[in-house]
Amino acid sequence: MKISELIGDELIIDELKAADKLGVLREFSELLFEAGRLIDKEGLTRVLAAREALGSTGIGDGVAIPHGKLKGLKGMLLAFGRSKAGVDFDSLDGEKAHLFFLLIAPEDAPGEHLRALARVSRLMKDASLRDSLMKAAGKKEIRRLLSKDEEGRQV
Repeated sequence: MKISELIGDELIIDELKAADKLGVLREFSELLFEAGRLIDKEGLTRVLAAREALGSTGIGDGVAIPHGKLKGLKGMLLAFGRSKAGVDFDSLDGEKAHLFFLLIAPEDAPGEHLRALARVSRLMKDASLRDSLMKAAGKKEIRRLLSKDEEGRQV
């Protein structure tokens, strides 16, 4: 499964409104709820906040990959968000995060969860892709960039 196949236009936020970490987590939870992908948005926010309490998912280079496992979920969910202003996400490099991939997996799919995390992390090591995503005009261009970069590569 390719990352770009998991992220539909309805799961992309081309400009996050949130100004802090918890706000980003809430905004993603609301997005998934509004898209009909989950029932309990508060539960998802709690799972994500609990994961962040263990250690930041801000991996550096302006990227954060908040993630967690949710009971009762049927399949993996992946969403993307961008903040041009940046959000203090307690990233490893101390810099603000601008590009966010939210990954939620069923509790019983640890292997799939880890493969997807590794794939997103590898994808975001590409500085030119990060730059292009920051400059993208909107959701369709973001999806196009993710699809183009992944051609032939699987999660």
